[in-house]
Amino acid sequence: MSKHRLRNLSNLRHLWIWLDTRRLTTTILFVAIFTMAVRPPVDTDTWWHLQAGRVTLERGRILQTDLFSHTRYGSPWVNHSWLSQVILCELFDRCSYAGLGLWMGALATVTLAFVYLQMEGGVFIRAFILVLAAATSAVIWSARPQLFSFLLTAVVTYLLYLFKWRGVNRLWLLPPLFVLWVNLHAGYALGFMVLTAFVAGEVMNHLLEPLAPADDPVVDWRGIGWIVGATLLSAILLVINPNTTRMWTYYLQTVRIDVLQDFIQEWRSPDFHLIRLQPFIWLLLATMTAMGLSSRRIDGTDLALVGGFAYAGLLATRNVAPFALVATPVLSRHLTAIGSDLWSRKRDLRQVATPARAAINWTLLALLVALAAVKIRQPLRRSFNEALQRESLPVGAVEWIEEHQPEGEMFNHYNWGGYLIWQLWPDYRVFVDGRTDLYGNDLLRQYLKVQAAQPGFNDVLKAYDVDWVLMPSGGTLSAQLDHQAEWSEVYRDDLAAIWVRQRGRDR
Repeated sequence: MSKHRLRNLSNLRHLWIWLDTRRLTTTILFVAIFTMAVRPPVDTDTWWHLQAGRVTLERGRILQTDLFSHTRYGSPWVNHSWLSQVILCELFDRCSYAGLGLWMGALATVTLAFVYLQMEGGVFIRAFILVLAAATSAVIWSARPQLFSFLLTAVVTYLLYLFKWRGVNRLWLLPPLFVLWVNLHAGYALGFMVLTAFVAGEVMNHLLEPLAPADDPVVDWRGIGWIVGATLLSAILLVINPNTTRMWTYYLQTVRIDVLQDFIQEWRSPDFHLIRLQPFIWLLLATMTAMGLSSRRIDGTDLALVGGFAYAGLLATRNVAPFALVATPVLSRHLTAIGSDLWSRKRDLRQVATPARAAINWTLLALLVALAAVKIRQPLRRSFNEALQRESLPVGAVEWIEEHQPEGEMFNHYNWGGYLIWQLWPDYRVFVDGRTDLYGNDLLRQYLKVQAAQPGFNDVLKAYDVDWVLMPSGGTLSAQLDHQAEWSEVYRDDLAAIWVRQRGRDR
Protein backbone atom coordinates (compact mmCIF):
# COMPACT_ATOMS: atom_id res chain seq x y z
CA MET A 1 0.00 0.00 0.00
CA SER A 2 1.45 3.39 -1.00
CA LYS A 3 2.34 6.07 1.54
CA HIS A 4 -0.19 8.43 -0.08
CA ARG A 5 -2.99 5.94 0.41
CA LEU A 6 -1.92 5.26 3.99
CA ARG A 7 -1.96 9.00 4.67
CA ASN A 8 -5.49 9.31 3.24
CA LEU A 9 -6.72 6.41 5.36
CA SER A 10 -5.17 8.03 8.44
CA ASN A 11 -6.88 11.33 7.67
CA LEU A 12 -10.22 9.60 7.22
CA ARG A 13 -9.79 7.80 10.53
CA HIS A 14 -9.00 11.05 12.33
CA LEU A 15 -12.06 12.66 10.76
CA TRP A 16 -14.20 9.69 11.77
CA ILE A 17 -13.16 9.75 15.43
CA TRP A 18 -13.18 13.58 15.57
CA LEU A 19 -16.83 13.60 16.67
CA ASP A 20 -16.43 12.92 20.38
CA THR A 21 -19.15 13.51 22.96
CA ARG A 22 -18.21 17.14 23.52
CA ARG A 23 -18.27 18.02 19.83
CA LEU A 24 -21.46 16.04 19.29
CA THR A 25 -23.21 17.94 22.08
CA THR A 26 -22.05 21.31 20.73
CA THR A 27 -23.10 20.44 17.19
CA ILE A 28 -26.52 19.23 18.31
CA LEU A 29 -26.94 22.43 20.33
CA PHE A 30 -26.46 24.71 17.34
CA VAL A 31 -28.48 22.51 14.99
CA ALA A 32 -31.32 22.79 17.53
CA ILE A 33 -30.98 26.57 17.76
CA PHE A 34 -30.97 26.91 13.98
CA THR A 35 -34.06 24.72 13.79
CA MET A 36 -35.80 26.85 16.43
CA ALA A 37 -34.99 30.07 14.59
CA VAL A 38 -36.14 29.05 11.10
CA ARG A 39 -39.74 30.22 11.04
CA PRO A 40 -42.25 31.90 8.72
CA PRO A 41 -42.12 35.72 8.50
CA VAL A 42 -45.28 36.50 10.47
CA ASP A 43 -44.37 40.01 11.64
CA THR A 44 -46.41 42.44 9.54
CA ASP A 45 -43.65 45.08 9.64
CA THR A 46 -41.63 42.74 7.42
CA TRP A 47 -43.77 43.73 4.45
CA TRP A 48 -43.18 47.48 4.49
CA HIS A 49 -39.46 46.82 4.95
CA LEU A 50 -39.55 44.64 1.83
CA GLN A 51 -41.43 47.27 -0.15
CA ALA A 52 -39.02 50.01 0.95
CA GLY A 53 -36.09 47.84 -0.08
CA ARG A 54 -37.66 47.19 -3.45
CA VAL A 55 -38.26 50.91 -4.08
CA THR A 56 -34.65 51.67 -3.14
CA LEU A 57 -33.36 49.03 -5.55
CA GLU A 58 -35.67 50.04 -8.40
CA ARG A 59 -34.99 53.79 -8.11
CA GLY A 60 -31.30 53.47 -7.37
CA ARG A 61 -31.45 55.83 -4.39
CA ILE A 62 -32.27 55.48 -0.72
CA LEU A 63 -35.89 56.18 0.15
CA GLN A 64 -36.00 59.19 2.51
CA THR A 65 -39.51 60.57 2.03
CA ASP A 66 -42.77 58.81 2.71
CA LEU A 67 -44.46 57.29 -0.32
CA PHE A 68 -46.62 54.69 1.39
CA SER A 69 -49.16 56.64 3.46
CA HIS A 70 -51.67 59.34 2.55
CA THR A 71 -51.43 60.88 6.01
CA ARG A 72 -47.69 61.62 5.80
CA TYR A 73 -47.12 61.44 2.05
CA GLY A 74 -44.07 63.42 0.97
CA SER A 75 -42.87 64.04 4.52
CA PRO A 76 -39.20 63.42 5.42
CA TRP A 77 -38.70 59.89 6.71
CA VAL A 78 -35.66 58.79 8.73
CA ASN A 79 -35.23 55.46 6.99
CA HIS A 80 -32.56 54.12 9.33
CA SER A 81 -32.88 50.52 8.13
CA TRP A 82 -32.31 51.12 4.41
CA LEU A 83 -29.42 48.64 4.08
CA SER A 84 -31.31 45.89 5.93
CA GLN A 85 -34.31 46.49 3.68
CA VAL A 86 -32.20 46.05 0.56
CA ILE A 87 -30.74 42.80 1.92
CA LEU A 88 -34.16 41.43 2.90
CA CYS A 89 -35.70 42.40 -0.42
CA GLU A 90 -32.90 40.70 -2.36
CA LEU A 91 -33.33 37.56 -0.27
CA PHE A 92 -37.07 37.51 -0.79
CA ASP A 93 -36.91 38.25 -4.52
CA ARG A 94 -34.30 35.56 -5.12
CA CYS A 95 -35.31 32.88 -2.59
CA SER A 96 -38.87 33.78 -1.53
CA TYR A 97 -39.93 32.68 1.96
CA ALA A 98 -37.05 30.21 2.18
CA GLY A 99 -34.58 33.08 1.95
CA LEU A 100 -36.14 34.95 4.87
CA GLY A 101 -36.52 31.81 6.98
CA LEU A 102 -32.94 30.65 6.50
CA TRP A 103 -31.69 34.21 7.12
CA MET A 104 -33.47 34.26 10.49
CA GLY A 105 -32.01 30.87 11.39
CA ALA A 106 -28.49 31.85 10.37
CA LEU A 107 -28.43 35.18 12.23
CA ALA A 108 -29.87 33.76 15.44
CA THR A 109 -27.41 30.86 15.37
CA VAL A 110 -24.35 33.02 14.67
CA THR A 111 -25.42 35.46 17.39
CA LEU A 112 -25.64 32.74 20.01
CA ALA A 113 -22.35 31.27 18.80
CA PHE A 114 -20.68 34.57 19.79
CA VAL A 115 -22.35 34.25 23.20
CA TYR A 116 -21.20 30.62 23.53
CA LEU A 117 -17.59 31.70 22.99
CA GLN A 118 -17.87 33.95 26.05
CA MET A 119 -19.19 31.23 28.35
CA GLU A 120 -17.39 29.09 30.93
CA GLY A 121 -18.07 25.60 32.27
CA GLY A 122 -18.64 22.14 30.90
CA VAL A 123 -20.35 21.58 27.60
CA PHE A 124 -23.61 20.32 29.11
CA ILE A 125 -23.95 23.30 31.44
CA ARG A 126 -23.20 25.73 28.62
CA ALA A 127 -25.65 23.96 26.33
CA PHE A 128 -28.43 24.13 28.94
CA ILE A 129 -27.85 27.83 29.60
CA LEU A 130 -27.67 28.66 25.90
CA VAL A 131 -30.97 26.91 25.21
CA LEU A 132 -32.51 29.07 27.95
CA ALA A 133 -30.96 32.15 26.31
CA ALA A 134 -32.40 31.07 22.95
CA ALA A 135 -35.87 30.67 24.44
CA THR A 136 -35.55 34.11 26.07
CA SER A 137 -34.38 35.91 22.94
CA ALA A 138 -36.73 34.12 20.53
CA VAL A 139 -39.37 36.80 21.12
CA ILE A 140 -37.59 39.06 18.61
CA TRP A 141 -36.63 36.44 16.03
CA SER A 142 -38.47 37.79 13.02
CA ALA A 143 -37.66 38.91 9.49
CA ARG A 144 -36.96 42.49 10.52
CA PRO A 145 -33.82 44.66 10.65
CA GLN A 146 -33.72 44.42 14.45
CA LEU A 147 -32.24 40.94 14.03
CA PHE A 148 -29.06 42.62 12.76
CA SER A 149 -28.96 44.60 16.02
CA PHE A 150 -29.31 41.31 17.90
CA LEU A 151 -26.22 39.98 16.10
CA LEU A 152 -24.13 43.14 16.39
CA THR A 153 -24.86 43.47 20.11
CA ALA A 154 -23.35 40.01 20.57
CA VAL A 155 -20.34 41.02 18.45
CA VAL A 156 -19.70 44.07 20.66
CA THR A 157 -19.91 41.99 23.85
CA TYR A 158 -17.53 39.45 22.30
CA LEU A 159 -14.95 42.12 21.41
CA LEU A 160 -15.09 43.40 24.98
CA TYR A 161 -14.80 39.84 26.29
CA LEU A 162 -11.62 39.35 24.24
CA PHE A 163 -10.23 42.61 25.59
CA LYS A 164 -11.01 41.93 29.26
CA TRP A 165 -10.82 38.17 29.70
CA ARG A 166 -8.38 37.16 26.94
CA GLY A 167 -6.15 40.21 26.67
CA VAL A 168 -6.80 40.47 22.92
CA ASN A 169 -7.32 44.02 21.63
CA ARG A 170 -9.77 44.17 18.72
CA LEU A 171 -11.27 47.50 19.73
CA TRP A 172 -10.27 48.98 16.36
CA LEU A 173 -13.18 47.01 14.91
CA LEU A 174 -15.74 49.03 16.88
CA PRO A 175 -15.86 52.24 14.73
CA PRO A 176 -16.42 50.44 11.39
CA LEU A 177 -18.86 48.11 13.13
CA PHE A 178 -20.98 51.05 14.26
CA VAL A 179 -20.84 52.63 10.80
CA LEU A 180 -22.29 49.42 9.40
CA TRP A 181 -24.79 49.19 12.27
CA VAL A 182 -26.21 52.71 11.87
CA ASN A 183 -27.05 51.88 8.25
CA LEU A 184 -28.66 48.58 9.16
CA HIS A 185 -30.84 49.54 12.13
CA ALA A 186 -31.27 52.19 14.82
CA GLY A 187 -30.56 49.55 17.47
CA TYR A 188 -26.94 50.76 17.46
CA ALA A 189 -27.96 52.35 20.77
CA LEU A 190 -27.71 48.86 22.31
CA GLY A 191 -24.03 48.81 21.45
CA PHE A 192 -23.45 52.10 23.26
CA MET A 193 -25.40 50.76 26.24
CA VAL A 194 -23.00 47.80 26.37
CA LEU A 195 -19.95 50.04 26.13
CA THR A 196 -21.24 52.45 28.78
CA ALA A 197 -22.04 49.62 31.19
CA PHE A 198 -18.63 48.08 30.55
CA VAL A 199 -16.76 51.30 31.37
CA ALA A 200 -18.91 51.92 34.46
CA GLY A 201 -18.31 48.35 35.62
CA GLU A 202 -14.54 48.59 35.21
CA VAL A 203 -14.46 51.87 37.13
CA MET A 204 -16.46 50.11 39.85
CA ASN A 205 -13.91 47.29 39.90
CA HIS A 206 -11.09 49.77 40.52
CA LEU A 207 -13.02 51.45 43.33
CA LEU A 208 -13.80 48.11 45.01
CA GLU A 209 -10.35 46.61 44.54
CA PRO A 210 -8.96 47.83 47.91
CA LEU A 211 -11.99 46.39 49.73
CA ALA A 212 -12.49 43.11 47.85
CA PRO A 213 -9.89 41.89 45.36
CA ALA A 214 -11.42 40.86 42.06
CA ASP A 215 -11.58 37.23 40.95
CA ASP A 216 -11.87 38.29 37.31
CA PRO A 217 -9.43 40.37 35.24
CA VAL A 218 -9.77 44.12 35.72
CA VAL A 219 -9.10 46.41 32.79
CA ASP A 220 -6.44 48.96 33.72
CA TRP A 221 -7.02 52.67 33.36
CA ARG A 222 -5.21 52.78 30.05
CA GLY A 223 -7.47 50.04 28.72
CA ILE A 224 -10.53 51.94 29.93
CA GLY A 225 -9.21 54.94 28.04
CA TRP A 226 -8.94 52.84 24.88
CA ILE A 227 -12.59 51.80 25.23
CA VAL A 228 -13.74 55.36 25.88
CA GLY A 229 -11.80 56.56 22.86
CA ALA A 230 -13.22 53.83 20.61
CA THR A 231 -16.71 54.67 21.88
CA LEU A 232 -16.35 58.38 21.17
CA LEU A 233 -14.93 57.74 17.71
CA SER A 234 -17.79 55.32 16.98
CA ALA A 235 -20.31 57.96 18.07
CA ILE A 236 -18.74 60.58 15.82
CA LEU A 237 -18.74 58.22 12.83
CA LEU A 238 -22.48 57.59 13.17
CA VAL A 239 -22.91 60.51 10.77
CA ILE A 240 -21.81 58.20 7.92
CA ASN A 241 -25.36 57.37 6.89
CA PRO A 242 -28.04 58.98 4.69
CA ASN A 243 -29.58 60.74 7.70
CA THR A 244 -26.22 62.15 8.91
CA THR A 245 -26.38 63.91 12.30
CA ARG A 246 -30.03 63.03 12.91
CA MET A 247 -28.94 59.54 13.93
CA TRP A 248 -27.14 60.95 16.97
CA THR A 249 -30.48 61.64 18.64
CA TYR A 250 -32.90 59.52 16.62
CA TYR A 251 -33.18 56.77 19.21
CA LEU A 252 -34.11 59.28 21.93
CA GLN A 253 -36.76 60.82 19.68
CA THR A 254 -38.31 57.40 19.12
CA VAL A 255 -38.58 56.41 22.78
CA ARG A 256 -40.29 59.74 23.55
CA ILE A 257 -43.33 58.74 21.52
CA ASP A 258 -45.85 58.05 24.30
CA VAL A 259 -48.05 55.84 22.15
CA LEU A 260 -45.24 53.30 21.87
CA GLN A 261 -45.57 52.41 25.55
CA ASP A 262 -49.35 52.71 25.53
CA PHE A 263 -50.15 50.77 22.39
CA ILE A 264 -47.23 48.90 20.77
CA GLN A 265 -46.67 45.54 22.45
CA GLU A 266 -42.91 45.31 21.93
CA TRP A 267 -42.43 48.71 23.59
CA ARG A 268 -44.54 47.81 26.62
CA SER A 269 -43.36 45.98 29.73
CA PRO A 270 -43.40 42.19 29.26
CA ASP A 271 -46.65 40.39 30.02
CA PHE A 272 -45.41 37.44 32.05
CA HIS A 273 -48.74 35.68 31.75
CA LEU A 274 -47.55 34.78 28.24
CA ILE A 275 -45.46 31.61 28.35
CA ARG A 276 -43.15 32.85 25.58
CA LEU A 277 -41.97 35.69 27.85
CA GLN A 278 -41.44 33.63 30.98
CA PRO A 279 -37.92 32.41 30.02
CA PHE A 280 -36.81 36.00 30.65
CA ILE A 281 -37.83 35.65 34.29
CA TRP A 282 -36.20 32.22 34.51
CA LEU A 283 -32.92 33.54 33.15
CA LEU A 284 -33.01 36.63 35.37
CA LEU A 285 -33.73 34.62 38.53
CA ALA A 286 -31.14 31.99 37.65
CA THR A 287 -28.48 34.66 37.11
CA MET A 288 -29.30 36.46 40.36
CA THR A 289 -29.32 33.19 42.31
CA ALA A 290 -26.02 32.01 40.85
CA MET A 291 -24.37 35.37 41.53
CA GLY A 292 -25.62 35.25 45.12
CA LEU A 293 -24.57 31.66 45.85
CA SER A 294 -21.25 31.79 44.05
CA SER A 295 -18.03 32.24 46.00
CA ARG A 296 -16.75 34.23 43.04
CA ARG A 297 -16.85 37.98 43.67
CA ILE A 298 -19.36 39.70 41.42
CA ASP A 299 -17.47 41.50 38.70
CA GLY A 300 -18.42 45.16 38.32
CA THR A 301 -18.87 44.86 34.56
CA ASP A 302 -21.09 41.79 34.94
CA LEU A 303 -23.20 43.62 37.52
CA ALA A 304 -23.55 46.73 35.35
CA LEU A 305 -24.49 44.75 32.24
CA VAL A 306 -26.97 42.42 33.94
CA GLY A 307 -28.52 45.18 36.03
CA GLY A 308 -28.77 47.68 33.18
CA PHE A 309 -30.22 45.31 30.63
CA ALA A 310 -32.57 43.67 33.15
CA TYR A 311 -33.96 47.14 33.84
CA ALA A 312 -34.33 47.79 30.12
CA GLY A 313 -35.98 44.39 29.60
CA LEU A 314 -38.52 45.05 32.34
CA LEU A 315 -39.40 48.37 30.70
CA ALA A 316 -39.84 47.09 27.13
CA THR A 317 -40.28 43.62 25.67
CA ARG A 318 -37.95 44.39 22.76
CA ASN A 319 -35.06 44.62 25.26
CA VAL A 320 -35.54 41.08 26.58
CA ALA A 321 -33.34 39.57 23.86
CA PRO A 322 -30.30 41.83 24.50
CA PHE A 323 -30.58 40.94 28.18
CA ALA A 324 -30.17 37.28 27.25
CA LEU A 325 -26.96 38.10 25.38
CA VAL A 326 -25.26 39.78 28.35
CA ALA A 327 -26.66 37.60 31.15
CA THR A 328 -25.81 34.20 29.67
CA PRO A 329 -21.99 34.41 30.03
CA VAL A 330 -22.38 35.79 33.55
CA LEU A 331 -24.63 32.90 34.57
CA SER A 332 -22.16 30.38 33.16
CA ARG A 333 -19.26 31.92 35.08
CA HIS A 334 -21.04 31.78 38.42
CA LEU A 335 -22.46 28.30 37.89
CA THR A 336 -18.91 27.19 37.17
CA ALA A 337 -17.75 28.78 40.39
CA ILE A 338 -20.28 26.87 42.49
CA GLY A 339 -19.25 23.58 40.96
CA SER A 340 -21.97 22.86 38.40
CA ASP A 341 -19.37 22.26 35.72
CA LEU A 342 -18.18 19.20 37.68
CA TRP A 343 -21.23 17.33 36.40
CA SER A 344 -19.77 17.38 32.91
CA ARG A 345 -16.20 16.68 34.01
CA LYS A 346 -16.70 13.46 35.87
CA ARG A 347 -15.76 11.87 32.56
CA ASP A 348 -13.25 13.32 30.14
CA LEU A 349 -15.46 14.47 27.31
CA ARG A 350 -12.43 15.55 25.34
CA GLN A 351 -10.98 12.07 25.05
CA VAL A 352 -10.59 10.68 21.55
CA ALA A 353 -13.62 8.61 20.61
CA THR A 354 -13.16 4.98 19.68
CA PRO A 355 -14.26 4.01 16.17
CA ALA A 356 -17.32 2.25 17.58
CA ARG A 357 -18.33 5.23 19.71
CA ALA A 358 -17.69 7.57 16.81
CA ALA A 359 -20.02 5.46 14.65
CA ILE A 360 -22.78 5.92 17.23
CA ASN A 361 -22.10 9.68 17.40
CA TRP A 362 -22.19 10.12 13.61
CA THR A 363 -25.36 8.06 13.34
CA LEU A 364 -27.05 10.10 16.06
CA LEU A 365 -25.97 13.37 14.45
CA ALA A 366 -27.19 12.27 11.02
CA LEU A 367 -30.55 11.29 12.49
CA LEU A 368 -30.98 14.63 14.28
CA VAL A 369 -29.95 16.63 11.22
CA ALA A 370 -32.51 14.70 9.17
CA LEU A 371 -35.21 15.46 11.74
CA ALA A 372 -34.20 19.13 11.76
CA ALA A 373 -34.42 19.24 7.96
CA VAL A 374 -37.94 17.82 8.10
CA LYS A 375 -38.94 20.39 10.73
CA ILE A 376 -37.61 23.45 8.87
CA ARG A 377 -38.94 22.36 5.50
CA GLN A 378 -42.49 23.41 6.25
CA PRO A 379 -41.92 27.08 7.23
CA LEU A 380 -39.80 27.52 4.10
CA ARG A 381 -42.57 26.51 1.71
CA ARG A 382 -44.55 29.20 -0.11
CA SER A 383 -47.84 27.31 0.25
CA PHE A 384 -47.44 27.04 4.02
CA ASN A 385 -46.68 30.75 4.38
CA GLU A 386 -49.58 31.80 2.20
CA ALA A 387 -51.97 29.59 4.17
CA LEU A 388 -50.64 31.08 7.41
CA GLN A 389 -51.22 34.60 6.08
CA ARG A 390 -54.88 33.82 5.46
CA GLU A 391 -55.23 33.08 9.17
CA SER A 392 -53.78 36.39 10.41
CA LEU A 393 -53.83 38.90 7.55
CA PRO A 394 -56.71 40.37 5.48
CA VAL A 395 -55.85 38.34 2.38
CA GLY A 396 -59.49 37.96 1.30
CA ALA A 397 -60.17 41.65 1.81
CA VAL A 398 -57.12 42.57 -0.28
CA GLU A 399 -58.37 40.32 -3.07
CA TRP A 400 -61.74 42.12 -2.95
CA ILE A 401 -60.00 45.51 -3.08
CA GLU A 402 -57.90 44.49 -6.08
CA GLU A 403 -61.01 43.30 -7.90
CA HIS A 404 -63.41 46.15 -7.08
CA GLN A 405 -60.96 49.08 -6.80
CA PRO A 406 -62.77 51.28 -4.22
CA GLU A 407 -62.14 54.99 -4.70
CA GLY A 408 -60.59 57.39 -2.24
CA GLU A 409 -58.32 57.09 0.76
CA MET A 410 -58.40 54.22 3.24
CA PHE A 411 -58.43 53.85 6.99
CA ASN A 412 -56.73 50.62 8.01
CA HIS A 413 -55.78 48.65 11.09
CA TYR A 414 -52.28 49.49 12.37
CA ASN A 415 -51.11 45.87 12.39
CA TRP A 416 -52.12 45.40 8.75
CA GLY A 417 -50.45 48.54 7.40
CA GLY A 418 -47.20 46.83 6.39
CA TYR A 419 -48.98 44.04 4.55
CA LEU A 420 -51.24 46.52 2.74
CA ILE A 421 -48.18 48.51 1.63
CA TRP A 422 -46.72 45.33 0.16
CA GLN A 423 -49.91 44.24 -1.58
CA LEU A 424 -51.67 47.47 -2.62
CA TRP A 425 -49.03 50.18 -3.10
CA PRO A 426 -48.76 52.24 -5.30
CA ASP A 427 -52.49 51.99 -6.14
CA TYR A 428 -53.42 52.73 -2.54
CA ARG A 429 -51.69 54.40 0.38
CA VAL A 430 -52.28 53.43 4.00
CA PHE A 431 -53.53 55.57 6.86
CA VAL A 432 -50.95 54.13 9.28
CA ASP A 433 -48.39 51.33 9.59
CA GLY A 434 -45.53 50.28 11.85
CA ARG A 435 -43.36 53.36 11.20
CA THR A 436 -44.37 55.04 14.46
CA ASP A 437 -41.50 57.53 14.25
CA LEU A 438 -42.94 58.88 10.99
CA TYR A 439 -46.48 59.34 12.30
CA GLY A 440 -45.76 60.71 15.77
CA ASN A 441 -47.96 61.02 18.83
CA ASP A 442 -50.71 63.23 17.42
CA LEU A 443 -51.61 61.15 14.39
CA LEU A 444 -51.30 57.86 16.27
CA ARG A 445 -53.68 59.15 18.94
CA GLN A 446 -56.12 60.14 16.20
CA TYR A 447 -55.82 56.62 14.85
CA LEU A 448 -56.58 55.18 18.30
CA LYS A 449 -59.59 57.47 18.60
CA VAL A 450 -61.05 56.09 15.39
CA GLN A 451 -60.13 52.49 16.20
CA ALA A 452 -61.98 52.71 19.49
CA ALA A 453 -64.89 54.58 17.83
CA GLN A 454 -64.65 57.36 20.40
CA PRO A 455 -66.83 60.47 20.04
CA GLY A 456 -65.67 62.52 17.06
CA PHE A 457 -64.08 59.60 15.21
CA ASN A 458 -66.05 60.46 12.08
CA ASP A 459 -64.54 63.94 12.12
CA VAL A 460 -61.08 62.39 11.96
CA LEU A 461 -62.07 60.26 8.98
CA LYS A 462 -63.46 63.33 7.20
CA ALA A 463 -60.36 65.36 7.98
CA TYR A 464 -58.22 62.81 6.16
CA ASP A 465 -60.72 62.33 3.29
CA VAL A 466 -61.22 58.66 4.16
CA ASP A 467 -63.74 56.98 1.83
CA TRP A 468 -63.35 53.37 2.90
CA VAL A 469 -62.34 51.49 6.02
CA LEU A 470 -60.58 48.13 6.42
CA MET A 471 -60.67 46.86 9.99
CA PRO A 472 -61.14 43.61 11.95
CA SER A 473 -64.70 42.39 11.55
CA GLY A 474 -65.24 41.97 15.29
CA GLY A 475 -63.81 45.26 16.52
CA THR A 476 -65.42 48.26 18.22
CA LEU A 477 -65.25 50.37 15.08
CA SER A 478 -66.96 47.61 13.11
CA ALA A 479 -69.88 47.58 15.50
CA GLN A 480 -70.19 51.35 15.34
CA LEU A 481 -70.06 51.58 11.55
CA ASP A 482 -72.78 48.95 11.30
CA HIS A 483 -75.18 51.49 12.83
CA GLN A 484 -74.23 54.49 10.71
CA ALA A 485 -76.19 55.17 7.54
CA GLU A 486 -73.25 57.04 6.09
CA TRP A 487 -71.28 53.80 5.82
CA SER A 488 -72.11 50.65 3.90
CA GLU A 489 -70.47 47.28 4.49
CA VAL A 490 -69.27 45.79 1.19
CA TYR A 491 -67.11 42.91 2.37
CA ARG A 492 -66.82 40.70 5.45
CA ASP A 493 -65.09 37.48 6.39
CA ASP A 494 -64.09 35.98 9.74
CA LEU A 495 -61.07 38.27 9.96
CA ALA A 496 -61.75 41.57 8.20
CA ALA A 497 -64.52 43.82 6.97
CA ILE A 498 -64.65 46.73 4.52
CA TRP A 499 -66.99 49.72 4.68
CA VAL A 500 -67.42 52.32 1.97
CA ARG A 501 -68.74 55.83 2.51
CA GLN A 502 -72.02 56.35 0.66
CA ARG A 503 -71.76 58.82 -2.18
CA GLY A 504 -73.99 61.85 -1.93
CA ARG A 505 -73.93 61.86 1.88
CA ASP A 506 -72.81 64.98 3.67
CA ARG A 507 -69.15 64.71 4.42
